[in-house]
Amino acid sequence: MSSDRNIGTVGPQSNWTEIWHLWTVIVPRRSINGQFVLGKVWRRHDGRDWIYKKFTEFDGEEAA
Repeated sequence: MSSDRNIGTVGPQSNWTEIWHLWTVIVPRRSINGQFVLGKVWRRHDGRDWIYKKFTEFDGEEAA
Protein backbone atom coordinates (compact mmCIF):
# COMPACT_ATOMS: atom_id res chain seq x y z
CA MET A 1 0.00 0.00 0.00
CA SER A 2 1.49 3.32 -1.02
CA SER A 3 0.48 6.73 0.24
CA ASP A 4 0.95 10.17 -1.26
CA ARG A 5 2.50 12.67 1.15
CA ASN A 6 0.76 15.54 -0.62
CA ILE A 7 -2.82 14.39 -0.03
CA GLY A 8 -4.60 16.89 2.21
CA THR A 9 -1.46 18.80 3.14
CA VAL A 10 -0.87 21.05 0.15
CA GLY A 11 -3.62 22.78 -1.80
CA PRO A 12 -3.35 24.06 -5.35
CA GLN A 13 -0.30 26.23 -5.90
CA SER A 14 -0.79 29.97 -5.88
CA ASN A 15 0.75 32.21 -8.52
CA TRP A 16 3.25 33.60 -6.02
CA THR A 17 4.85 30.16 -5.59
CA GLU A 18 6.25 30.36 -9.14
CA ILE A 19 8.03 33.69 -8.60
CA TRP A 20 11.68 33.95 -7.54
CA HIS A 21 12.35 36.61 -4.87
CA LEU A 22 15.71 38.20 -4.14
CA TRP A 23 16.36 37.53 -0.47
CA THR A 24 19.13 38.77 1.84
CA VAL A 25 20.55 36.04 4.07
CA ILE A 26 22.51 36.62 7.28
CA VAL A 27 24.66 33.66 8.28
CA PRO A 28 24.87 33.29 12.09
CA ARG A 29 28.66 33.50 12.27
CA ARG A 30 31.15 36.29 12.20
CA SER A 31 33.79 37.09 9.62
CA ILE A 32 37.45 37.76 10.37
CA ASN A 33 36.75 41.44 11.10
CA GLY A 34 33.87 40.59 13.49
CA GLN A 35 30.92 41.43 11.23
CA PHE A 36 28.10 39.05 10.35
CA VAL A 37 28.39 37.23 7.03
CA LEU A 38 25.57 38.14 4.65
CA GLY A 39 24.66 37.62 1.04
CA LYS A 40 21.80 37.50 -1.46
CA VAL A 41 20.03 34.44 -2.84
CA TRP A 42 17.05 33.75 -5.09
CA ARG A 43 14.22 32.16 -3.11
CA ARG A 44 10.98 30.48 -4.24
CA HIS A 45 8.34 28.44 -2.44
CA ASP A 46 7.22 25.24 -4.16
CA GLY A 47 4.10 24.82 -2.02
CA ARG A 48 5.92 22.81 0.62
CA ASP A 49 9.52 24.00 1.01
CA TRP A 50 11.68 26.98 0.14
CA ILE A 51 14.07 26.51 -2.79
CA TYR A 52 17.24 28.61 -2.88
CA LYS A 53 19.55 29.49 -5.78
CA LYS A 54 22.84 31.31 -5.78
CA PHE A 55 22.59 34.97 -6.80
CA THR A 56 25.37 36.34 -8.97
CA GLU A 57 25.36 40.09 -9.50
CA PHE A 58 24.91 41.40 -13.01
CA ASP A 59 27.33 44.08 -14.18
CA GLY A 60 25.62 46.05 -16.94
CA GLU A 61 28.90 47.62 -18.11
CA GLU A 62 30.48 44.23 -18.83
CA ALA A 63 27.53 43.15 -20.96
CA ALA A 64 27.71 46.23 -23.19
